[in-house]
Amino acid sequence: MEPVTVGIIGTVLVFVLLFLGMPIAFALMLVGFAGMGYLASPEAALPVMAQTVYDVSAKYAYTVIPLFIVMGGFAGSSGLTREMYSTFDKWLRKLPGGLGIATIGACAGFAAVSGSSVATAATMGTVALPEMKRYGYHPMLATGSVAAGGTLGFLIPPSIGFVVYGMLTEQSIGRLLVAGMLPGILLAAAYAGVVVTMVKLRPEMAPASPEPVTWQEKFSSLLGIWEPLVLFLVVMGGIYLGFFTPTEAGAVGATLLFFVALTKGKLTWQNLVQALQESVRISVMVLFLVAGANVFSYFLALSTIPMQVASWAAGLEVSRYLIHVVIIVIYLFLGCFLDAISMMVLTMPVIFPVVTELHFDPIWFGVIAVLMMEAGLITPPMGLNIFTVAGVAPGVPVETIFRGVAPFLLAVFVVVALITIFPDIALLLPRMMLN
Repeated sequence: MEPVTVGIIGTVLVFVLLFLGMPIAFALMLVGFAGMGYLASPEAALPVMAQTVYDVSAKYAYTVIPLFIVMGGFAGSSGLTREMYSTFDKWLRKLPGGLGIATIGACAGFAAVSGSSVATAATMGTVALPEMKRYGYHPMLATGSVAAGGTLGFLIPPSIGFVVYGMLTEQSIGRLLVAGMLPGILLAAAYAGVVVTMVKLRPEMAPASPEPVTWQEKFSSLLGIWEPLVLFLVVMGGIYLGFFTPTEAGAVGATLLFFVALTKGKLTWQNLVQALQESVRISVMVLFLVAGANVFSYFLALSTIPMQVASWAAGLEVSRYLIHVVIIVIYLFLGCFLDAISMMVLTMPVIFPVVTELHFDPIWFGVIAVLMMEAGLITPPMGLNIFTVAGVAPGVPVETIFRGVAPFLLAVFVVVALITIFPDIALLLPRMMLN
């Protein structure tokens, strides 16, 4: 058979194995190994797979993944979430849907010290949902704002999404993290706009107005955000100014959060063990996914599919932005069935060569890709954040949460469109980076 035919059969086989329930990392490794064995030889395929798995697990730069995850674990243990929510609540509660906007703001704040969107949604859900229920917020608005706000953990640095994208495409992880700052702020503002619009159109969704807050209480509450603010400035400022590599910044952030939790007296032995176990579990999952994607990429390279697809796309007599829209539609479709990181590792071997052949900036596209992964987190029927929120909102049907996040999903596409029209939203800060 022709190499291209073998590549197409292998790609189809990956999806068949996924629908049969095989973990995506093992499906990619199995098909990649078998494809390399067919196109080259089993003797050549075996050392490639072994070396790939070893390289991914032994690379120093990839230790940034467990460090970012541990940061989130320590942040949750230290009680920063409740303090941030209280601060945003006091300043924003008089706005239409103020508690929903406060939830978005607190999610953004927690995302700045955690690399996990699921952790952001779960942690904020336990804090914000009871408060919104107390004031009579409609379950659609309450759960929708938490599920959507949780996606900010995948975009606002430190972000596991950018780390995985950088690993798969060999782009600077530091520049990618910095590139997510302005789009993250823009998306948080868009989410807040969605909350205000929903309440303006349907005032009954947020009927109760919480008691007024004095200016003294507002300024006193600012003490609740100084710790995460300082942490974010140290971690991202260190990367931006060239003082730290992303790995070193993760180590500094994890250490600072460890001492914050320790000095607050909230770091129990159980919390410490739980944070470390979660870090190991997620890190192993991500590294296996990246190793599987790399093995599959070698197979696709032998089949010449990525090069031929890239050449075909570049030769089309259409605007490159039309192909960009097609890529977004593909991600939207895949988001219905795959989780965010799986979607990224499965598509990058083919899509990234197309992006570079069309002369799109790879850092800019990294922001677009991570935004689309965010959309996948709240897209039915898979929507990992939806089921995370359902787990901390007993009695609220999953269908209600899906209806609640639908307007927020539109906000993601508006931000994607704005970054496409004005790419400097993503590229301005990386261009100004020192070192």
